[in-house]
Amino acid sequence: MTSLLLLPGDGIGPEVTAQSRRILEAMAIPGLVLSDGLFGGASIDVHGVPLTDETRDRALASDAVLMGAVGGPQWAEVAYDKRPEAGLLGLRGAMNVYANLRPARCFDALADASSLKRHLVEGLDILFVRELVGGVYFGQPRGIETLPNGERRGFNTQSYTTSEIRRVAKTAFELARGRSGRVCSVEKANVMESGVLWREEVRALRDEAFPDIVLSHMYADNCAMQLVKAPLQFDIILTDNLFGDLLSDLAAMSTGSLGMLPSAALGEAGKPGLYEPIHGSAPDIAGQGVANPCASILSLAMALRHSLGAPDAAARLEAAVEAALDSGARTRDLGGALSTREMGDAILRQLDRC
Repeated sequence: MTSLLLLPGDGIGPEVTAQSRRILEAMAIPGLVLSDGLFGGASIDVHGVPLTDETRDRALASDAVLMGAVGGPQWAEVAYDKRPEAGLLGLRGAMNVYANLRPARCFDALADASSLKRHLVEGLDILFVRELVGGVYFGQPRGIETLPNGERRGFNTQSYTTSEIRRVAKTAFELARGRSGRVCSVEKANVMESGVLWREEVRALRDEAFPDIVLSHMYADNCAMQLVKAPLQFDIILTDNLFGDLLSDLAAMSTGSLGMLPSAALGEAGKPGLYEPIHGSAPDIAGQGVANPCASILSLAMALRHSLGAPDAAARLEAAVEAALDSGARTRDLGGALSTREMGDAILRQLDRC
């Protein structure tokens, strides 16, 4: 018996998550139990907080959690620690999902929709392994203070320990063994002590336990340039929380659509994983039924592979998405006219053939 908790969230989150639920029910995975919960702004409206203790405990008791997206203008004036995004950070921290896997794959049918020329992105398949529960987003001290001279100062702390670096690097090296055997580790060791430690510990772990992996190092600013200049040079990019956030979004636009990109957040073996599309809640189109559900559906595929013990079902679902795109299925952001549900229907039809 395995369990999947659905947290649709806000904006277009419920719409795209509904298509993932339809597809999962059609696949009829033996022994899989589904449940739902409120999260983000939807939870604020009902409970006054973005993440209740009950929802946190249900997530920790599940095998996997599939999220939608959180946030929206109606919660912009809520206290910082009570905003929808605070619930997301709180859930990541509670689940201790320290390794964020963010694929940047350009499907052949979408190569001409990329912001880069086709020859630069055709066959693109980068996997970002981003440290997710440390670094500047979680470091202490942090805050805003008033100085003696009356000026205000905002401050955050970038901090990493040996164990935090090594555990996410281990994930990257293990994944590399199933891919090309190459990892590019990205930091700013030229100006940041945390970057120096990152580089030293990643290199030491490779030398000790993964001598078969080809490891290279790159500064984050150069990596940003290379992702635009020659993205095909990369296979796995290992980086910290802040740089991983920025660089994976940059690479996402090379693939043709942010609405196509899933993510997984993993912790220790046997612990639940957190899965979510990397797009936002898109309040400008929420409720219109035009959102692209593919990122949610592909996040579901990652959950099937990494947490729910169904890698064959994951491969079948990914093949169905690609076949639907090859057949011309397009939502508005992909230059087509299909509604959210119609895109789900197109994938379901291909699923029957895969």
